[in-house]
Amino acid sequence: MRAEIQSLTTEIENSLELLRQRMGWETAPHRLEEFNARVEDPTLWDDPAKAQKLMRDRQSLVDAMETHNLIQQELSDNIELIEMGEMEDDAGIITEAETAIRALQKRAAKKELEALLNGEADANDTFLEINAGAGGTESCDWASMLARMYVRWAEKRGYTVELQSEQSGDEAGIKSAAYKISGHNAYGWLKSESGVHRLVRISPFDSAAKRHTSFCSVWVYPVVDDDIDIEVNPADIRIDTYRSSGAGGQHVNTTDSAVRITHHPTGIVVTSSEKSQHQNRDIAMKALKSRLYQQELDRRNAAINEAHENKGDAGWGNQIRSYVLQPYQMVKDLRTLHETSDTKGVLDGDLDPFMAATLAMDVSGKSRAEAQGD
Repeated sequence: MRAEIQSLTTEIENSLELLRQRMGWETAPHRLEEFNARVEDPTLWDDPAKAQKLMRDRQSLVDAMETHNLIQQELSDNIELIEMGEMEDDAGIITEAETAIRALQKRAAKKELEALLNGEADANDTFLEINAGAGGTESCDWASMLARMYVRWAEKRGYTVELQSEQSGDEAGIKSAAYKISGHNAYGWLKSESGVHRLVRISPFDSAAKRHTSFCSVWVYPVVDDDIDIEVNPADIRIDTYRSSGAGGQHVNTTDSAVRITHHPTGIVVTSSEKSQHQNRDIAMKALKSRLYQQELDRRNAAINEAHENKGDAGWGNQIRSYVLQPYQMVKDLRTLHETSDTKGVLDGDLDPFMAATLAMDVSGKSRAEAQGD
């Protein structure tokens, strides 16, 4: 067997091992038997929400087991075909099996990434907030570039993007923006983007064409499912209404319909500026509950909690990723050391390799820098 195919076979076997780890392979058959027994319980649908969750969990396990077994069987079949082709000196059989293994490796790698998204809220929709750091117009323009990048990424995945609120910059760009991004695993993919993002470029706003460094912070937190109960004490919040900024002319909003909710115990502030004040109250309250839920998730995960605490101000020492457009072109994640010179592609939403590298790091518990130091 050629070295290339041996290497691809090893990669597929590594992917299968990760799939076994994520599903708890040794106990999977027993858990499936338990699920099947509970499904046959005539009282199951007395509690529809509980029954639906059980059915989802069962199907998720069935899908994981079937995916694993199918990949393993296809790998074994094609290895046997290659061995048979070599024995019979049949180049056609060998070529066909090698082509199948190349395709199988890509499929296995994709399933491996999907298996990494098994956190409590990974499958949920998500809120994404962008805030310009110090730097005035430069940072506001960088914030608008980041907003475009994430919208493009979401659209490529077929996700739905809803603008929740936005504050324009004084001269250009935006000071802040909040989005709701809806789609399967939206939070699981985007959660790794929380942190400070640094841009280095020749400023289009500087007549001297000097190089500038700008910072923006990104915060991602899951949309709370309806079946997750987050209690908010009315005494702990203050609700303010204010006039939404509009497009001007006949479209300007002349009523105090925008809503800001401040949660005193945590200092969390959420806003919504749709047309209806009632709708804004509902959106802002859901956003607040999601933020509180995110805090609970953080408490359960010390690594994520530490990352949020260390995020700090949008400035030096706190960045997770650098985007350098001059004097050379490079985007580099400072946690995983994953990098690319395709800055245009990244700013157009090609973020999957960066997200995948961070997800893989979360599983191994090490950054690439730490792994290289071993």
